[in-house]
Amino acid sequence: MDMSTDTAWEEWGRRDPYFGVITDPKFRSAGIDEHAKKEFFASGELHVHGVLATIRKHIDPGFAPRTALDFGCGVGRLLMPFAKVAQEVVGLDVSPSMLQEAQRNCDAQGLQNVRLFRSDDDLSTLTGPFDLIHSCIVFQHIPVERGRALFEKLLQQLSVGGVGAIQLTYSKTRFASTYGLAPLELPREATTPNPRASTDADPLMQMNPYNLNEILFLMQRRGISQFHAEYTDHGGELGLFLFFRVT
Repeated sequence: MDMSTDTAWEEWGRRDPYFGVITDPKFRSAGIDEHAKKEFFASGELHVHGVLATIRKHIDPGFAPRTALDFGCGVGRLLMPFAKVAQEVVGLDVSPSMLQEAQRNCDAQGLQNVRLFRSDDDLSTLTGPFDLIHSCIVFQHIPVERGRALFEKLLQQLSVGGVGAIQLTYSKTRFASTYGLAPLELPREATTPNPRASTDADPLMQMNPYNLNEILFLMQRRGISQFHAEYTDHGGELGLFLFFRVT
């Protein structure tokens, strides 16, 4: 099973944690300043406000989560805004360096209701259930076989009445000639570093599309009877943000 992405994300966390979350040059470690950091975290506040507004509009008008999980929390961009609206928030990430930076950011904000854990494929550190499970721009970086299994395990961590807000990619704009379906002979995404590449080169960042039939099957099998979906497009990586509740 492909575990190389875990190594790559620890390298991102160690070398360039903010750019690894939002790939804009202003967030590079070599040049990021306080103004850029403020912009970085403001984008997280805006995102969480939008997620909660969408849930209250389409899923549950009175939604007020007591417990929340941010899967793939990185440096805490979304984790911290969730900590301001929920009593207890858990952040999960495969990178110890990302988690260390998230802890520093939470400490700087004086947040006392956040717990951070290193993720594994069994989600062995979690002690759910959770009222809200959120994940955004994370699953695309996980090999599909592993990500699909993680998605199913996350569904099991939702409480009765709990809401999932999970984004994943399903295609790429460059597959337009085949209506979003990858050509059968498409080479697999590279997963190992080029030994001839510069040691200063960025770690690899996989961009994996998921089979939505499989995802919807797992949701329906969990007892989810309806969902709200919104399209996402991150530089040609086409996705869906799924909002749903376990009943």
